[in-house]
Amino acid sequence: MACDPFPPATKGEYAPVEIFEGRPDARLLLLCDHASNRVPPELGDLGLPASEFERHIAYDIGMRGVTLALAEMLEVPAVLSTTSRLVVDPNRGEDDPTLVMRLSDGAVVPGNARADAVEIRRRVERYHRPYHEAIARRLDALVDAGQTPVVIAMHSFTPAWKGYPRPWHVGLLWDRDDRLAKPLLAALEAEGDLVVGDNEPYDGALAGDTMNSHGTRRGFPHVLVELRQDLVATPDQQQAWAARFARILPPILARPELDDIIHYGTRTETQRRTP
Repeated sequence: MACDPFPPATKGEYAPVEIFEGRPDARLLLLCDHASNRVPPELGDLGLPASEFERHIAYDIGMRGVTLALAEMLEVPAVLSTTSRLVVDPNRGEDDPTLVMRLSDGAVVPGNARADAVEIRRRVERYHRPYHEAIARRLDALVDAGQTPVVIAMHSFTPAWKGYPRPWHVGLLWDRDDRLAKPLLAALEAEGDLVVGDNEPYDGALAGDTMNSHGTRRGFPHVLVELRQDLVATPDQQQAWAARFARILPPILARPELDDIIHYGTRTETQRRTP
């Protein structure tokens, strides 16, 4: 059974990407940008106490477990980052000023405060770029095989923000391409036991993020799923959410409108999202 968080890093070879192979003919690709709270051994603890690595600032709690469990159930491939977002954020473009955070949700990150342009470039080359290259290779292979890939990124969000409770159990983030988002929203709402956010708790348009880079720009159907962290904190909860999506997704993936590569453009000019 999939577990969470990722095992601690050790000295030696550090793989920046975790791959679940799935069926070679599966067109759905699952992604998990913030699967891990690990820091490469050469960076130590970034000057932070261990408690900070159990928070959302370090990784998306619960989502490695959900992603791997769902990949196993549907027998589809998954690509997961193995590096904490405190080192470098895989869900940001390489030129994004928040790529390496010096201050994250009230926590000063000493190891990042000292990071100059050379160090940031080194982190991008070692930990950020290999993740996105692995995604691109999977998508290219599907296109070469005559398939239109479908991309779903798995994330989680905190139950409250700045003292205000968040009511949603699950949210879907999307830009202008609604081919996957709209039927999935309808299916989740039809479950009857969920408060579903449409572009909540964040907006789905962010220039250079994972969905923009691998979905919007390439014209592939895509959506970003957000699950509330108190609902995916245990392995049993993670399995339950994976089972729910494994039941809901197959008829949606069979819809003919997902068969074409279509460029819908983006709303990034009016973005407000900061996941």
